Amino acid sequence: MTIAYTIIAIVAAVALIALLLPRNVIVTREANVAMRPEEVIARVASTQGFQTFNPYCTTDPDLKITPFGPADGVGSGFRFEGKAGKGTQTVTDVTPTRVTHLIDLGAMGKPVQTIQAKATENGAQVTWTVASDMGFNPIFRIFGLFMDRMLGKTYELGLKNIAALA
Repeated sequence: MTIAYTIIAIVAAVALIALLLPRNVIVTREANVAMRPEEVIARVASTQGFQTFNPYCTTDPDLKITPFGPADGVGSGFRFEGKAGKGTQTVTDVTPTRVTHLIDLGAMGKPVQTIQAKATENGAQVTWTVASDMGFNPIFRIFGLFMDRMLGKTYELGLKNIAALA
């Protein structure tokens, strides 16, 4: 009986410690590209334009993309299914310098992605940010500790893809 109580206490302690980890996780990457900010924003706000630099298309040639909604702007988006998972990505806001997407990963959460483009002397500084709410799930909160390492390389690839379009 003592072993069972000890195991329960250890599991409870790990869960409690995990709940003390940050609930919100933000991953950000930046790059300068030789493209005007409005050109970057036009691509990001368009389902077809997004696919021209989508890092997941680069790493998964079998990625299935199914567009929905308008071709661009708020409400445009696509369903995706590939080796990294499945879900949807929908444009929820567009300004002259920023596009926001809601990514719905089902049970894995709904991160919010923002791609911003600000004018520089030689083009634009592009900032790719994803914010995720890990909720009260202790496993998700532990997973959140590794988000920057896991997703950062993907967004760096996406920024390289944008730069290559210039």
